Amino acid sequence: MNKSIQSLVACAVIALTTLTTHAQTAPKILVVDLAKLFDSHWKTQDQNAKLQADSAKAQDQAAQLQKEGNVLVEEYKELSEQSKNPTATAEAKAKVQADAQRKYDEIQQKRSELNSFAQNTQNTLRQRSQTFKTLMIEEISKTAVDVAKKKGATFLLDKSGPTLVGVSNILYSDPGLDITDEVMAEINKSRPAITPTPAASAPPTGDSPKITVPGIAPGK
Repeated sequence: MNKSIQSLVACAVIALTTLTTHAQTAPKILVVDLAKLFDSHWKTQDQNAKLQADSAKAQDQAAQLQKEGNVLVEEYKELSEQSKNPTATAEAKAKVQADAQRKYDEIQQKRSELNSFAQNTQNTLRQRSQTFKTLMIEEISKTAVDVAKKKGATFLLDKSGPTLVGVSNILYSDPGLDITDEVMAEINKSRPAITPTPAASAPPTGDSPKITVPGIAPGK
């Protein structure tokens, strides 16, 4: 009988130990806000400042091209008026008309140069922004994973990403599971003493500068 009781006690101890082990190895889930970390990252602020400065320079260059085009337009208008002079000889009118045509061709070249410059600048700024974001999300994710592992996490979820219906992947999580601030603290260990003031990073999206010739539709 005593041996039976001892066997039962031994089985109970084993079962209890097994349950305790399972309880100790239960998944530990933590969450992080990658969008917040990206937006507030000092490298993002630095990149935004550079993009803003380059965008401003490009706008100045576009304005100069437009100014040069407008000068050509005024010269073209003057030649057009001269060609309408009733006192001018046929030979003089033909010469003025030929000069006006050459001036118009210059306007078209300047217009094409301006349009190409504006389009290429927007594409370049957009590509730089996208490439930077891809690399930064990878870098931030690695730091977040390192922090999560140190806290013994078995899962780390990003609560910032929207689903197909446009809502967060995580509808609710205990604030105690959010390690965003801890990850930011880890990121800021490499932050320089001085960082640029945050600036908008989006390339200009307004209408491109245009050179308009009176009486002629753009692009003609």
